[in-house]
Amino acid sequence: MRSRTAPFLLLALALVAGLAHAQYTVELKDAELTYPAEAVVEAVKQATVAAQLQGRVVEVRADAGQRVKQGEVLMRLDAREAAEGAAGSQAQYLQAKAQYERSKNLHAQKFISQAALDQAEATFKAAQANAGASGATLSHATVTAPISGIVAQRHTELGEMASPGKPLITVFDPKGLRVTASVPQYKLAEVRKASRAKVEFPEIGVWVDAAKVEVLPTADARTHAVTARVYLPDDLQNVIPGMFARVHFITGVAKKLTVPAAAVVRRGEVSALYVLGEGGPRLRQVRLGEAVAGGDLEVLAGLSAGEKISLDPVKTGIDLRQATVKK
Repeated sequence: MRSRTAPFLLLALALVAGLAHAQYTVELKDAELTYPAEAVVEAVKQATVAAQLQGRVVEVRADAGQRVKQGEVLMRLDAREAAEGAAGSQAQYLQAKAQYERSKNLHAQKFISQAALDQAEATFKAAQANAGASGATLSHATVTAPISGIVAQRHTELGEMASPGKPLITVFDPKGLRVTASVPQYKLAEVRKASRAKVEFPEIGVWVDAAKVEVLPTADARTHAVTARVYLPDDLQNVIPGMFARVHFITGVAKKLTVPAAAVVRRGEVSALYVLGEGGPRLRQVRLGEAVAGGDLEVLAGLSAGEKISLDPVKTGIDLRQATVKK
């Protein structure tokens, strides 16, 4: 008697499992045809501050990940040598200025020639320019943020020696981000004509609509590919420069059979779906195509329009296994 009721119990449990879970009715929908291309996130506004004088780093006020405002002090360099040079230039300037004033008085009294006055004036202006340049050099000992944003990287540590041209710190503005991708020459006309794209971030499972697509007017002579810049919406969360992305350039629209990616069960290279029917959920192997814009997956074979699938394959599988154990 027990063995006869077991199949009916299994069937009842399977039907309950199928009804208890979220369902999705598969149907043909208008799907955007896309050309996918790998891309890298970069900041539209990014600046690397380099040293403009030689000196040891004596103070560090910013580190990677810290938010800074434009003009905020980030580092200080040892400027004693520059300060002494500025003091010497200032002393020469004051001496040349006094000499020029005396020369003007003597020229007015006809004691010196015009050539002597011109020489004193030239010496004064040269000393004035030298003093100004020395003062500017001294100001370079204080490193300030060129833009408001986030410190991406600190290239020099406290106590290290900085020299002219050596990178010190990099700052980027997180409000303006874009991704850059290479478009092959044979796809260039389609991409330019559509001028629309969606950007996928596979690691975090996020899709966003591009704010703007910009195709550069020149091609790489070696690869014959053109660089496309795809601008992202402002204040996008969890997206940082250097991150991998995939750009889906929209090239047209077609009818496709699609399913949500969350409904797919993967076992190695096999893809399957839990199809809901009168006999309860059944795991069915399907052949999938590429992801369409928005994150859904195209079904190439194994499923027909009008069939229902489970949107919670994990729970459906657990319920079926429990029903089998009870059998």
